[in-house]
This record gives sequence, structure tokens and C-alpha cells, in this order.
Amino acid sequence: DLESLFHVEPGSFIPPPKVRSSVIRMRRNAVQQLACDEKVFTALVKMAFNQRRKTLNNALKGFPGLEGGVPDPWRGLRAERLSVADFTQLALAARPAGSS
Repeated sequence: DLESLFHVEPGSFIPPPKVRSSVIRMRRNAVQQLACDEKVFTALVKMAFNQRRKTLNNALKGFPGLEGGVPDPWRGLRAERLSVADFTQLALAARPAGSS
């Protein structure tokens, strides 16, 4: 849950930015069980967002289980375009060889 609390004027910062800022409150939703290995999911999301301006195919080079590249339809997308469900499916696709 996300709630905007108040706006912060540019003059509150040095130097003043050319954008308006806001203070927000974030509340966690109920904890959900992932349909994939949580460690793989977490590592995948971290690696994807460490280079978030790159496409997933470039950002996830060398990720275990994705040595052949990121499968379609995610190959040309950036991390911020994926949903939790997309990352879950990608984590399932990244199963290391020999795992069930």
C-alpha cells in the first residue's frame, strides 16, 4: 500500500532540484509464497536491477541457468517493465541443469 504524505519544495534542498519531491509511506502487503525458489528469485531481481537501464538479456549475462540468454518474451525488456509474476516465471526458467 502506498500513500503520499506531503510534498517537499525544491528550496528544501541544496542545490534545489528541478523536480518536485514527495514523502511517501509504504506498507507491506501480506506475505505471499513464491511459486519458485526464493533464493533464485532474489538473486535474479538483484542482478536485473543492478543494471536496470540494460535489457535483461545483457543485465543477466552469466546468470546460472540462463547461459543461453534470457528467453522471450523478456529478452529485450528492462527490469522495471517486469511484474513479480514475470520474475517468477523467469526464475523458473533459470533452473540450473540437473535440478527438478
